[in-house]
Amino acid sequence: MLKNISILSPKDNLKGVFDIIISGGIIQKIGAADESELKNGVTAVDCSGKTLMPGFFDLHVHFRDPGQTEKEDIASGCESAANGGFTGVLCMPNTKPPVDTPETVGYIKQKAAGNLVDVLVSACASKERKDSETADLQALLDAGAVAFTDDGSPVMNRNVLKDVLAFSAVNQIPFMQHAEDLRISGKGSVNKRVSEKLKVEGIPEESETELVKSDIDLAFSIEYSRYHVQHISCGETVDILRKAQETNRNITGEACPHHFILTDENVLINGANAKMNPPLRKESDVKKILEGIRDNTISVLCTDHAPHTAEEKGRGIEQAPFGIVGLESCIGLSYTYLVDKGIISVEQWIEKLSDNPRQLLNLPRVKITEGEKANFTIVDMDAEWNVNPEKFKTKCRNTPFGGFEVKCKPFAVVNNDQIYYSDL
Repeated sequence: MLKNISILSPKDNLKGVFDIIISGGIIQKIGAADESELKNGVTAVDCSGKTLMPGFFDLHVHFRDPGQTEKEDIASGCESAANGGFTGVLCMPNTKPPVDTPETVGYIKQKAAGNLVDVLVSACASKERKDSETADLQALLDAGAVAFTDDGSPVMNRNVLKDVLAFSAVNQIPFMQHAEDLRISGKGSVNKRVSEKLKVEGIPEESETELVKSDIDLAFSIEYSRYHVQHISCGETVDILRKAQETNRNITGEACPHHFILTDENVLINGANAKMNPPLRKESDVKKILEGIRDNTISVLCTDHAPHTAEEKGRGIEQAPFGIVGLESCIGLSYTYLVDKGIISVEQWIEKLSDNPRQLLNLPRVKITEGEKANFTIVDMDAEWNVNPEKFKTKCRNTPFGGFEVKCKPFAVVNNDQIYYSDL
């Protein structure tokens, strides 16, 4: 029993302070509990001051399993997700080997079985992520894949892209594009503007925006196809999506905290811990991404959680890999910089972290209703805390957000008849 807990579930029209009883992973009662229920072998947890909402889902994580488990594995990734307040994640397929066979899909699903965190699998759009030949999409779908992407690199081959979008249209499964034209980005490390200060090769904004324009033209020609832009970094990309969505709501996009909080100047402060792909951009890009989040052009918030070892990140800006960890800082950062600053309401925040990512993957919405499965994210909205990477459960610490003062702290997650208390 969670006693005296505030429940906020906009889609269930539920807002108030209640007791909630869970048994066998199912919500048995929402209301005021009497003394007889307390005595009947029920474990009571006082949740005064805490807020329960539908379990959060991260649409974009890298758990590095198989092949790079020194950075992360399924177990550590799930604990990181739970510690950060997430009850579900979608794993990206750029593992070693990549997720381009039913066997690899099955391997991840088997390793994740029984976990509190629901681990869903995206599979490769192209064989071996080489962008030369379309993967066996039907076999991957039959094995349990719920989306297709070559994330970490783009699908630029128009024949492959046509195949995947056509398959997407028939099966109503999203294709998720890592929008980067490699002919433009080359061997760039950071945003073009700051690259000149560091005397390294840069990644122009056009590497993202030009590919998105071209892709959307193709997506429009394949009726009912579902095209999703991952980790948007450019303000112009938001403009392109907004225009496309006027006539096609199957065009969607996501944004990560680093792209709506930080700018390319942070690379000068944090070095390789602020190196990600797509890179941090200008303040004007941040403002347009925030506007896209506000008006729902960007419907999903996610992390692009990408663990790398300290040794790898210590190789210097050009040699270090792209990516930062994000699962355990996302709730605090997104609440502080979006809800607390009045960009979006707390109800919109829940939609973008719970309802919308599941809807995009054709998953059922989490319902806070008697008789439904208990799948909760519980936070302390008033708690002020410092992001401390040493408390993270992920295997790696590569983040530029260490020391950030944020508001709204994960308290616990409940899912699959299990509870996990955050330690941040």
